[in-house]
Amino acid sequence: MRKIILMCLFLVGLTTLTFAQGTNDPAAQAGRLKTSLALNDAQTAKVTDIYTTHNKSMDSLRKQDNGDVGAMMKKMMPIIMSTNDKIKAVLTPEQAATFQIKVDAQNAAMKKMMEGTPPN
Repeated sequence: MRKIILMCLFLVGLTTLTFAQGTNDPAAQAGRLKTSLALNDAQTAKVTDIYTTHNKSMDSLRKQDNGDVGAMMKKMMPIIMSTNDKIKAVLTPEQAATFQIKVDAQNAAMKKMMEGTPPN
């Protein structure tokens, strides 16, 4: 049971790489990336579309599995990874490197939370 809870927390952490911080609005998510990665308008529009698709997929998954975390976990990871890959494809190499640093930092913070260690 503990492994399931830890995996759930890990996946929730991964979904935070959208940098949503309080909102699931694709435009707001893309706006935060625009600010932190200096995206141009074309990149921001593409990232908004990616987040729109991501959010629809995640909502559909939640409804399909009726909130069953165990069932959702296996299906969430490919969606999250695909979203990150699509975003990185829109970015310049420098932006992609910065994005990956943010993703890695969030993953590390989530791992610490799962282990019971407060983040730095």
